[in-house]
Order: sequence, then C-alpha cells, then structure tokens
Amino acid sequence: MTRASEIVLISGDQLTPAISSLRDASPAETILLMAEVAEEAGYVPHHRKKLAFLFSAMRHFAEEMRAQGWRVDYVRLDDPDNSGSLGGEVARARKRHGDLPLRVTEAGEWRLAETMRSWTNCTIIADDRFFSMPDQFAVWAEDRKTLRMEYFYRMMRRETGLLMDGEAPLGGRWNFDADNRKPAERDLLMTRPHAFPPDVITRDVMAMVEARFPDNFGTLSPFGFAVTRADAEAAFDDFVAHRLARFGDNQDAMLSGEPFLYHAVIAQYLNCGLLDPRRVCARVDEACRAGRVPINAAEGFIRQILGWREYVRGIYWHFMPGYADENRLGATRPLPAFYWTADTDMACVAACVRQTRDEAYAHHIQRLMVTGNFALLAGIDPAELHRWYLAVYADAYEWVELPNTLGMSQFADGGLLASKPYAASGAYINRMSDYCRGCRYDVKKRTGAGACPFNFLYWDFIARHAERLNANARMQPVLRGWSRFAEFEQAQIRNQASRFLAAMDDGQGQ
Repeated sequence: MTRASEIVLISGDQLTPAISSLRDASPAETILLMAEVAEEAGYVPHHRKKLAFLFSAMRHFAEEMRAQGWRVDYVRLDDPDNSGSLGGEVARARKRHGDLPLRVTEAGEWRLAETMRSWTNCTIIADDRFFSMPDQFAVWAEDRKTLRMEYFYRMMRRETGLLMDGEAPLGGRWNFDADNRKPAERDLLMTRPHAFPPDVITRDVMAMVEARFPDNFGTLSPFGFAVTRADAEAAFDDFVAHRLARFGDNQDAMLSGEPFLYHAVIAQYLNCGLLDPRRVCARVDEACRAGRVPINAAEGFIRQILGWREYVRGIYWHFMPGYADENRLGATRPLPAFYWTADTDMACVAACVRQTRDEAYAHHIQRLMVTGNFALLAGIDPAELHRWYLAVYADAYEWVELPNTLGMSQFADGGLLASKPYAASGAYINRMSDYCRGCRYDVKKRTGAGACPFNFLYWDFIARHAERLNANARMQPVLRGWSRFAEFEQAQIRNQASRFLAAMDDGQGQ
C-alpha cells in the first residue's frame, strides 16, 4: 500500500466527494478522517432525529468513499478511545498514521473555524459549494446604507443566469412573492415527501442515539430521512415531479396535521452536502422553462436558495462574531417550557412544537410567524430562542439559523437584515392556517376572557417599542392605529399582556 502523505478531515456537513479539500487529493496517498464527537453532538441539545440523520449520513458517506478507493479512518461516537473533540481526533489520527499534514475545508460555523485556525500544520481551503463567497458578499455590502436581500438576490440572478431572459428576469418580474400567499385547502391526494426506511447502518445509529441521548428533545421513530446521496437525489426528484408546481401558491400556508404540504423538505440535505444547490436550482429553472411548473413556484423556490440561503450566509460571515450577541430590543425573558413540551392552549404554538418534536422539521412560516412571532411579542431572549432553533431542526447550522433568528425573526440586529419586525397578531395566523378553528382562544378578540394572546401581545409589543419603531416608516401606520385606541383599551391590553406573561414566567398553563 502506498504510504499516506496527508490527512483530510471531513466534517458532518461536508458529505460530498466534490468538497474542496479532496479536489487535488489522491485516494492512494490520503487518509480521509471522519469522526463522530461528543463536542459537536452536544454543544446544544440536538433533536434525536437530527443526530441520527447526521451520524447515519456520515457513516454512509464513509462507505461511499471507501467504495471509490479512499482510505477512510472513521471514529464512531461509541468508540471507547474517542477523545470527544475534532481536535482530539486529529491528534489521535496523527499518532496512528504519522505526523502528517492536515487539510480541511473551512468550517461552516464560526466557533469551529476558530478552532481549526489553531491547529498546527493545517491547510484550510475555502468552501466553494455556495454560489457566492464571503468576500464577494463583503464587496457587495461595502458602502451600502441597507443590506436588503432583494438586491443581493437580483445580483445573484444576473450572475448565474437562473430564471433570466437575457438581462431581464424571466416572466418580467424579479419577485413573485405576492402570488405565493394563499392559504391551503385540504387535499386527500396531497403527496408526501419521499420517506426511506432505515437500513442496517441507520438502525445501528438509532440504537446508539437512543442509548446515549435518552433525554434529548424529539421522537426518534419513525425515521424516514434520506441518508445517502442517491436517496437525497430521489427525494428532490420526487418533489420536482409531484409538489413543486403547487409549492409557490401555498408556501406560506399551514394546516393542522399536514407538516409538509408542498414543501421540498431538502434543506437538511443541502446543508450537510448530500445535495448540490447548483444542481437543485438548475433543475427547477429547467422545469420552469419547459413549462412543467409555473414561474411563481420556480421563482419562490430559487429565491429561498439562491437568494435567502446565500444572503444569510453572507450576513453571518460578514458580521460574526459580534452578531451572535445582538439584542437591540433588550429582550430578556427566558424561553417558555412549552417550546419543549407543547403544553400550551395556544393551538398554533402547540401544533408547531409537536410537529418539530416529531419531525425535526417546520417550514419557514411556522418558524417565523408562529414560534418566532410569539417569542418576539413576548420579549424572549433571542439567544435562548437561537439555541432552541439550532437544537431542534435537522437543517439547523449556525451560519443559516443565527441570522434567520436574530435578524429576520427577532429584529435583534435593529433592522440590519429585516426592514421591519415580523410581528403579527392572530389575524395573520388565522388567515394562513386552520390552527385557530380548534383553539380555546378566540382569534377575533383583542382583550377579555378567551382573547387570543397573539392579539394583546402584539399591541403590547407595539406600545413597548413605540419610540424605536417610530423611526421605521413601515411601522408608522401601526403606531397610528395604536394611538387611536382609547386610553382605557390601551391600559386593558397592556394589563392583560402583563398578567399573561407573568403567569407564563411562573410556569402556569397558557
């Protein structure tokens, strides 16, 4: 056997043979190191289904690479000699194979990137799996008064040619979001995302997760995530064939008992490397040009990946590490226990938390306008909410989750990312879902017995932050609406909000 000349470390979010650290490597001369470590598995209390998905995907990727002729050194979490950290496993690998140079693709999260920079004899290579690089975002952001995603997205459309007709956007408009806000109707023929029965490797991983993480949030079974590249591709192909055409119209809709609707449910595959965002967007672009899906569906989907996903990554690397500490609204309330238990009478919150518990998944409106909206209105500490989102979703990595939570959802960056707070009363949830029909609270009542908490908390939020929000032109009509309430009604709203929040803080049922 040829003597190895280097070690290449592959982390759990780099599961592609096309990763930059392998591009010039020789299978015969390279030790491909992969390790399941307690430090990464436990820095937040990850959903058990998320842990099983990633460990199984890592083990399947190791087998894929062995089949291609690579020399894979794989360390399992239950290995009694496991050091518990990636740095420790690099050191142990160097003892096993000789003090070889190390090559890595840059980490996706700031904390791990800082750790990698401290390793000796280590070459760090840029991660080019994205459409744009952090330095490109920095050039775009330089000297701009506002960093709105829409303008970044248009630049990316022009650069990639996706959904473009020469220099003009396909369909004559850059953004079809106004067409994508329809509530969903129940459909007995609605397809579900492809589910994949656990194989021997996955069942072994599930048993390990069950044993080692018995108290972590989330149900482990049934388990249906794709854990191989081929199955992730099949899951995406199924979405394009059966749900993409209706994705646009109903992408903001929510229905009780229907966790997926017409969504792709592929973010976890994109974010760990099983799917290539370029291929995904190209497939959707081609389906649109061929007339198989409408432009609003294709544009809505591509905007989430080419626009939003790339944009929040740019925000993350441009403003870290300080961005993680942003809390411009001064929110300090602890995260309520019902974010873990779903033990609340607010039907919308309970439905989204139960779905999160069972699926390790909720779509963007459930996150933004239900669990995120409630946290914003109630003044929940954004750092606590951030850690919850990071823990409970299979697609959550800090680079994508942190800006979405602190910037988009909680307005904690003061408007750097979002043009206004995404605060809403119960009327929005009622319009976009059927959650309110079975709720003990009355979505049409602002105050009094049985009033929807989203209603009085919304106006209490407006009143608490009136001075700050007055500088935001988009919020001034709302502030004028508050000023038109009679003084006794303003007092009633604020008193009811105060009583509700005090009871929530005391752990009383809500």
